[in-house]
Amino acid sequence: MAALDGKELILGVTGSIAAYKAVYLLRELTGLGARVTVCLTEHAREFVGPLTFRTLSGRPVLSNLFDPQSPDAVEHVALAERAHAVVVAPATANLLAKAAHGIADDFLTTVLLAARGQVLIAPAMDGGMWDHAAVRANVALLRERGVTVLEPEAGALASGLSGKGRLPDVEAIVEALLGVLTPQRDLAGERILVTAGPTREPIDPVRYISNRSSGKMGYGIARAALRRGADVTLVSGPTALTPPAGAVFVPVQTAEEMREAVLQHAPGASIVIKAAAVADWRPKHAANTKIKTKQDLTIELTPNPDILAEVAARRTGAFIVGFAAETNEVAANAKAKLKAKGIDVLVVNDVSQAGIGFDADDNEVLLLDRWGGEHGLPRMSKAAVADAILSHLLAVRAAVRGDRIKR
Repeated sequence: MAALDGKELILGVTGSIAAYKAVYLLRELTGLGARVTVCLTEHAREFVGPLTFRTLSGRPVLSNLFDPQSPDAVEHVALAERAHAVVVAPATANLLAKAAHGIADDFLTTVLLAARGQVLIAPAMDGGMWDHAAVRANVALLRERGVTVLEPEAGALASGLSGKGRLPDVEAIVEALLGVLTPQRDLAGERILVTAGPTREPIDPVRYISNRSSGKMGYGIARAALRRGADVTLVSGPTALTPPAGAVFVPVQTAEEMREAVLQHAPGASIVIKAAAVADWRPKHAANTKIKTKQDLTIELTPNPDILAEVAARRTGAFIVGFAAETNEVAANAKAKLKAKGIDVLVVNDVSQAGIGFDADDNEVLLLDRWGGEHGLPRMSKAAVADAILSHLLAVRAAVRGDRIKR
C-alpha cells in the first residue's frame, strides 16, 4: 500500500518561476497513491499550462470560481472540505499575504479559506523578499494558526541574485506532507544506519572509477526512516542530493572511507541498510600526478573490501539489509548473494529494465529474506518503495522475533 493511498489532495500553484517544479511534485504525490486536484492561479498559467497538470493528474485543472471545464468548479467549499490537505507549491509572497489575512479573491485563496484539512505551504520568491518584515509577519501568523510553512532554500535566484527564496526540493515537500498526514512513528527508538550513492576510486588526482548510482534510493530510505521516528545516520558517497534534515550525515568518497564510516557507526545501529553502490574494484596504484593523455594506459585493479559481508560477520544484533543490482538471472543471482553475504534481507532490482534503478525516479524490487521469504514490490516512485521496504523489514523482524519464522 502506497503512503498516500486514499488521500484527496489539492495542489495549488502560484505565479512563480518555480511553478514548473509543481509538475514533479504532482508526479510524486500521484505515485504515492494520492488523488490530486490541481488549482492554478491566473499568473501560474503563464508559467505552466493546465494541460500538463490535467494529463498527469487525470483530473480537471481548476483556475477560477466558475471554470466551465468541471462541474466541481463552483463547489469550491465542498472541494476544500473533502480534501485531506491543501499543498501550495510554489507560494509567492502575495499568496502568503492573502492566506494570512483571509483574502479570497480567486479559486485558490477561496479554497484555502474553506479548507478543513491540513495546509502546507512551500514558499518561493526572489531577492530579499523572504526576509521582509511583512512576509515574516504573515508566515508567523499562518504558523500560529497551524499552517505548515516550509523554509525556502538559499541559493541562486531567478533574478541573478543569491539568497533565501528557492522552492524547497520536491522530496522535502513530500516528506513534510507525509509527516503531517501520516504521522507514523513505528520506528521510534530505532537507530538506523543507511549507506547511499556510489564511491569514487581515484586513478589519478583528476580521474576516478565509479558507477551510475544517484543515491536516490538510499536518501529516500533515510528520509522515510526519519519521518517514522528513527534516529538515522546516512553515510553517502558523492551525489547531487541534499542530505535529509535530521540525519547524521557522513560524506565519503572511496570504498575504504565508506568501510571506515560504516564500521564506526554500525555497532550502535538496530538496523543497517546498505543501499550504496560501492565500487567493486579500485586501481591498485593511483598516480600522484595527472596521467598524460595520448598514450595507451593499462590500469591494474584490485578488489575493494566487501563492507556488507564484513558488517554481517561482525553483527551485534542489528538487522542487516543489502541491495543488489542485477542484469540477468536476477532471482538466482540474488539468492546466491543473500546466502553468501550472511545478511537478513536483500533488496534486488533488475537494472536492465528501462526507467528503474540507477538514475531513475522509480524502482521495482524483489525482497528476499534468509528464511525463504520473497516479496515483490511493483514499479512505483522511490519514495514509495522506501516506505514499503521499511514496513517489510519491520514485519519480517517481528515475525522472526515472534518465532513465526524458523531460523
